[in-house]
Amino acid sequence: MKILLWHVHGGWMEAFVRGGHEYLLPATPARDGWGLGRGGRPWPGSAVELAPDELRGQQIDVVVLQRVEEIEACTRLLGRRPGRDVPAVFLEHNTPRGRVPETRHPLAGQTEIPIVHVTQFNSLFWDNGEAPVRVIEHGIPDPGYLYTGDRPHLGVVVNEPVRRGRVAGTDLLPVFARTAPLEVFGLGTERLPALLGPDRLLIRGDLPVARLHRELAGCRAYLHPMRWTSLGLSLLEAMHLGLPVLALATTEAVRAVPPGAGTVSNDPDELRRAAQLFLADPEQARACGRTARRAALARYGLHRFLSDWDGLFADLLTGTASTAPPRAAAGPMPASTGGGQQ
Repeated sequence: MKILLWHVHGGWMEAFVRGGHEYLLPATPARDGWGLGRGGRPWPGSAVELAPDELRGQQIDVVVLQRVEEIEACTRLLGRRPGRDVPAVFLEHNTPRGRVPETRHPLAGQTEIPIVHVTQFNSLFWDNGEAPVRVIEHGIPDPGYLYTGDRPHLGVVVNEPVRRGRVAGTDLLPVFARTAPLEVFGLGTERLPALLGPDRLLIRGDLPVARLHRELAGCRAYLHPMRWTSLGLSLLEAMHLGLPVLALATTEAVRAVPPGAGTVSNDPDELRRAAQLFLADPEQARACGRTARRAALARYGLHRFLSDWDGLFADLLTGTASTAPPRAAAGPMPASTGGGQQ
């Protein structure tokens, strides 16, 4: 199949372009949000860059939309309207904003284009109206068990923490910095010291993915202070690496992090006590990290993710995507804190 989509969410695309299809990515000299192409990422050769004016000559089988404006862009570039003339889905990455849970999805008033949510929480909290809905949970290319936990620090991965502020839990970072030094990775993290002060805040910046994984795996535990975001891929990557998790019990985190993989709570003091335990007991941290890894492999593995998408594409091509029930989620989470896959 030939699948058209714009490069909007690089982390999600890391998994998606590893399927068995050809992925057409609009690319322009500006390399902006409407023409980023591969974005310099080392993706498989099946992820193909095309100039927008080349798209009309392609026999495109499915369009994966991620912004409402893409419906009109596709109509203009392809000469075909998504959902009517070419099968299409709308991939919703985000939690609703505004009057939650009354927020109505922009595609709620139509039935031609199914909405695909990346978490059960998002599907529940968006008002999807009459639109067909699927949930396809995230998938992660397994970076391998890299955990060492050598440094008694807490790792945090967050992009643009100053701009996102309370949404990303940026205001909570000084609370945890009183317990352990924080290593903060991500875009725009260099602005944090001016906002929060430099004490016990180690800015690691925006690293290439492979290096980020190696460096993050040296932290004793992973801190996920997000208040209102969709399920962060960095949390799932940390779990794959084998880090134990400290997370706010918000949005999808309570589903993603099972018992024995760390601590999930809306009480910062409880999370700080759990952090202190990991700092004092590296073996307990390692055991919880192994449980986190098993859980991530079971629910957020790449094979399950790609299989779910292939099932949806098959339904789209047979015209049953609007009526077929959602595909089953991954099996139950392991609860043991003992050994683990490495």
